[in-house]
Amino acid sequence: MTTTNPKFAASAPTLGLAAAVADDQPWVICLCAEWCSTCREYRALFARLAGEYRQFNFAWVDIEDHADLADDFAVETFPTLLIASQSGTHFLGPLLPRAEALARLLRPLQPARPASPAAQVLLAALRQKPEDFRLDHSNSIIT
Repeated sequence: MTTTNPKFAASAPTLGLAAAVADDQPWVICLCAEWCSTCREYRALFARLAGEYRQFNFAWVDIEDHADLADDFAVETFPTLLIASQSGTHFLGPLLPRAEALARLLRPLQPARPASPAAQVLLAALRQKPEDFRLDHSNSIIT
């Protein structure tokens, strides 16, 4: 199961989905697996942080459902987080599944370094079909 930021829910076209996807707003992408209990527990916290940090796009990418996009990241530890934008990769690595750990990364977002080819492919897929990566199961906006 894969999901995105609350602004990419079913009603997203009314929220300017195309503009949101086309900008250089950083993406905070959790690379996870549905079978992983840690990922399942982290999902609600990740969704809550998406509501608090609206200056970022958030996506939940199941590495098995989207192996074509995620295999090049060689995820070995869950959850693994990718923070990337058109400017490049800001962070890629495992992250403790705690709100403060992610908040510490987002507050002083580091300048981007050139995005890897794998990050470029994943960002292109997110921009092309953001609705495939909703954060919630109900297709409604998380507030």
